Amino acid sequence: MKKGLSITQWAEDDRPREKLTQLGKAALTDAELIAILLGTGSRDTTAVELAKQLLASCQNNLNNLAQMSLKELTRFKGIGLAKGVTLIACLELGRRRHQTPSLIIPCISTSRDAYLYIQSKLLDQPIEQFWILCLNRSNHLIRSIMISQGGVSGTIADPKIIFKKALDELASGVILIHNHPSGNMQPSKADNELTKKMVSSGQLLDIPILDHLIFTNQGYFSYADQGLL
Repeated sequence: MKKGLSITQWAEDDRPREKLTQLGKAALTDAELIAILLGTGSRDTTAVELAKQLLASCQNNLNNLAQMSLKELTRFKGIGLAKGVTLIACLELGRRRHQTPSLIIPCISTSRDAYLYIQSKLLDQPIEQFWILCLNRSNHLIRSIMISQGGVSGTIADPKIIFKKALDELASGVILIHNHPSGNMQPSKADNELTKKMVSSGQLLDIPILDHLIFTNQGYFSYADQGLL
């Protein structure tokens, strides 16, 4: 590190922000992460060196650092009120994160899993909607996306839009779902043609269509379960 220089004057490989951008957050030391929060050091000390001094004062233990008061932090040359408040706020966010339950990502491995998941969006829906479920290689849901909605008897599902959304999400597989407000679970000729086109396109793009569900309040039709994919 370059003593007496601001972060912007260091060699590019030494800059914590650039290092995070190029190598990822895990590549940075605790001192480098703190230096990003500080932004600058003092006239004689770089931000990283100041961060190292700060960590050394609390035995290089982030839990001890989190217990330091604003008054204690601002005793260090180069840490004023704004920097001290920033450090306290970031450490408090870290503490709250550990108290927040992790979100459970749904695993969609069967047609029934897909049907139960989409119920909250399509149950009692009076107009037809077309949705896709984007899944990763482990069949965990990445994102559910409504592609289109129309009247009581139809909606437009453009394959180009569907696969663009899937590519944007880096999906490894896609489940197509649309509802029939009439309650008729049987696929139409248009449904069959769209499914065939989507399956063919998915093979070319290496994004397989895992299923196509026709949703009704009373149940569903699954192309996969019927061996029609």
